[in-house]
Amino acid sequence: MSSSLLREALKARAAAFVEALWRSGFALAGCLLRPRVERWSSPGGQRVLVLAPHPDDEVIGCAGTIAWHVRAGDEVGIVIITDGRRSRALGLGPEEMARRRRQEAELGSQSLGARLEWLGLPEDAWQPEQLQAALHSLFQEWRPHLVYAPSRIDFHSEHQRVAQALAAVLGEYSDSRLRAIRVFPVQVPLTPVLANLVTPIADVMPQVSLALGAYVTQQDNMGRAMRQRRYAAHLYGLRGGAEELWQMSSEQYARLHRSLEPTCTSTFRGLRGNAWGDPLAYLTGVSARRAARTAGSSSPVERVVAHP
Repeated sequence: MSSSLLREALKARAAAFVEALWRSGFALAGCLLRPRVERWSSPGGQRVLVLAPHPDDEVIGCAGTIAWHVRAGDEVGIVIITDGRRSRALGLGPEEMARRRRQEAELGSQSLGARLEWLGLPEDAWQPEQLQAALHSLFQEWRPHLVYAPSRIDFHSEHQRVAQALAAVLGEYSDSRLRAIRVFPVQVPLTPVLANLVTPIADVMPQVSLALGAYVTQQDNMGRAMRQRRYAAHLYGLRGGAEELWQMSSEQYARLHRSLEPTCTSTFRGLRGNAWGDPLAYLTGVSARRAARTAGSSSPVERVVAHP
């Protein structure tokens, strides 16, 4: 074996050891904290919208949950808001990157059995009014029962801008069929401070793997997305993998995000390329999570799921 291959093998072994160590820590934390969460379920026949700021955010955050909705007989629309052109992965230029990421989004949606709604606003070059108008039209067309969305618990300013635009739309939207907004994490974990709903994904892992694998240009993000799912499974006492969600009413979501100012990038930390610093993503920004929980719980959250 060449020295370079040996180094890579040793790095892979070390990374696996570190992740296993952290998983043990999450399992212990789960035993000590006993986090109270509802387990995901669906009665079927629902219309569901998933709002992804960039192509790949939907699979990073809630691919397993989407797969379960489709299996339950729900109609799912994945709304890709920007075209992802600013990624510099693989040395691709902006136009080619946008083209490739649309193809990847189409393949990922097909893998999950969902319908793709491609808005494709130019990444980092759109106005809130554009997105609000598009969301108004989508809400009128879909009349969703559930909306999955990004939130203020994020270090990416564009994710936060999407959350703020959604809040403005929800402030004007009135439809009794909209039962809840469910926040999904992109790279910043919600943690038990905020998560009140969890989706076990072991039984839909083939679809999850296909969806994550569709994003060839964004594979650097996928390893950390799977580590986050494994940590969640250990934390909540589930097998295989799990996805954290933060469920609230549309009124609560609007209140939390309508006047949102983009937070400093140091407020939260996402999982990085390797596992060494993963616990920091859960410990950084704890006070901000607690403040968001307090602000979001000033009125009761309607419980719309039952234990299976």
